[in-house]
Amino acid sequence: MQRRLLCTLAALPAVLGLSALTSAAHAQTPEANWPSKPIRWIVPFPPGGAMDAIARTLGEKAARTLGQPFVIENRPGAGGNIGADFVAKSPADGYTLMITSIGMATNKPLYRKLSYDPIKDFAPVGVLAVVPNILVTNSTQPQIKSVADVVAAAKAAPGKLTYASAGNGTSIHLAGEVFTSLAGVDMLHIPYKGSGPAVSDLLGGQVNYMFDSITSARPHIQSGKLRALAVTTVKRSTSMPDVPTMEEAGIKGYEVSPWFAAFMPAGTPPAIVKKLNQTFVAAMKQPDVIERFRAIGAEVVGSTPDEAARHLQAESQRWTRLINERGIHMD
Repeated sequence: MQRRLLCTLAALPAVLGLSALTSAAHAQTPEANWPSKPIRWIVPFPPGGAMDAIARTLGEKAARTLGQPFVIENRPGAGGNIGADFVAKSPADGYTLMITSIGMATNKPLYRKLSYDPIKDFAPVGVLAVVPNILVTNSTQPQIKSVADVVAAAKAAPGKLTYASAGNGTSIHLAGEVFTSLAGVDMLHIPYKGSGPAVSDLLGGQVNYMFDSITSARPHIQSGKLRALAVTTVKRSTSMPDVPTMEEAGIKGYEVSPWFAAFMPAGTPPAIVKKLNQTFVAAMKQPDVIERFRAIGAEVVGSTPDEAARHLQAESQRWTRLINERGIHMD
């Protein structure tokens, strides 16, 4: 008995030493020390849009909370695919982040040779906001004052009326596709390379309508150059509450909610994803952030990572069906 006790006591230092090493190793995991260096926030579109503004606003707040800078890096091109491919292939260490849009759900059916999988290659952090699209027309068309007027005009001249978009496959284009499908009208889609030139031609009268982002359309609506007819979301926009939804305007079942969400590479430790999500959600409750979002027409969402994953799955299924039905492809 005494010998066994002495042997046990002799082994205690080794056991305690192993326990201490295990605790120290646990304390030194990436999750425990994160973040310990700057975080790259990839924006897969040019500066100046709603996506870029959301990233810069939340990046500034998160940097103060977490003690490390969020370095915004714009990597535009191919409908967001260049930036997304970069993030998908980045280390899953918590130091690369991406904000992206509804393209995460639409690009797989649009681009048949996509170099990444939008669901398998990413860890959703959360849906951050929704920025409605808004159906607008040139205010020099006095006879068009409602969505019903648009439908009547389109039915009177099948295939003659036009709607502009920022490019094939964009949410602006898809908003038009949903409209023509549900309204049962034939309108000609005119794609542009970006929202800017499309709005210019709408202002000049070269095209009849556009489902523009509320961010870029609102200044022209406020100046009286464009007339707002309806927003594409289920609820009215808090930044333009007098404009009806498409459902309220008579297009039953209509909803296109262009959302913006944050993603990290698949395999990023869940503890890091959760901490970043909580940081963003807390920031979006601050009055100055709410006001900045409202200034660009963004409605705060702030979902959990699991909710974001489910939303991406549902949106992917919905848009894949529509894109295949309408025969829309980018390659």
